[in-house]
Amino acid sequence: KIYKGDVFYGKDAFEGLEIMSALVEEREPKGQNRTSSQSDKKPIPDPSNKQAGSSASLSTISRNSPIAKPPFWGRRVIKNIPIHQITPFLNEVALFRSQWGFRKGTLDDAEFAKLIEEQARPTLRRLEQEATLNNVLQPSVVYGYFPAAADGDDLVIFQDDQHSERTRFRFPRQQGKQNLCLSDYFRILGSGEIDVVSFHIVTMGEKISQYTQKLFETDEYQNYLYWHGFGVEMAEALAEYWHKQIRQELNIDNNDGPTTRDLISGRYQGARFSFGYPACPRLEDQKILFQLLQPDDIGVKLSEEFQLHPEQSTSAIITTHSEAAYFTI
Repeated sequence: KIYKGDVFYGKDAFEGLEIMSALVEEREPKGQNRTSSQSDKKPIPDPSNKQAGSSASLSTISRNSPIAKPPFWGRRVIKNIPIHQITPFLNEVALFRSQWGFRKGTLDDAEFAKLIEEQARPTLRRLEQEATLNNVLQPSVVYGYFPAAADGDDLVIFQDDQHSERTRFRFPRQQGKQNLCLSDYFRILGSGEIDVVSFHIVTMGEKISQYTQKLFETDEYQNYLYWHGFGVEMAEALAEYWHKQIRQELNIDNNDGPTTRDLISGRYQGARFSFGYPACPRLEDQKILFQLLQPDDIGVKLSEEFQLHPEQSTSAIITTHSEAAYFTI
């Protein structure tokens, strides 16, 4: 049967969230035209497909940024990472306000600060202690370094011999603005130099998903809210922590900001992009990532919709380019 309802297209994860929020709130999603799903309609073009016209003029990004030297080629697995090493990278603003719902509202600065100190932060310390005692969080990482070069909008990944092609990613390019494409942050194929690209997948493990599901099923909604948000933000903290480890291994961490807040704000050399974000919106590219990193060793699977499971997991492609910055297509 042909679906008769409305169809909406989100070009990346953020636009998808906006569409879902609008539908839940029963309002029209911004920038969307309701589209019939019947077969006589033209398909929406894939922005990462060169045939769809995404090969604009190249950006002015320098292709001479120093190439970092990786400590090894290929992948490695790290398990049983102590929680106390990760918590300094926790984004408390995202946890307290976005995940747990502590909002300033009509409170003045002093009242809101008191609310955080008397309710939010003690809850966080309690969860940190309990997580350490009961192993409900099981932080693990699979990461690696791979030889790479840019071929137009594509990023070619080579075998460890740095000669034969292993696979490639195709990224969309801005139309106008700076004409940026993620591949611009790497040496050009045929330049005589091979660049390095890093990838990682981090997870808090399956146990936290099972634990929060049990809390929900037994109507412990406040505890569910606290533990679910804590697990999600700890996964993000682990990603931030491990990105720092990668910068240290590549000897480019001398440009890191002096505080954790600086690191959360991206004040370091290079950049970390997650699939589904505007610069690399194709979640399907997670399939290529899985071929490279083989995250079964840390219990991470890929759904039919190319989502990571357990939920408290995240992945990234990492460039060391000195001009790397986040951008939208």
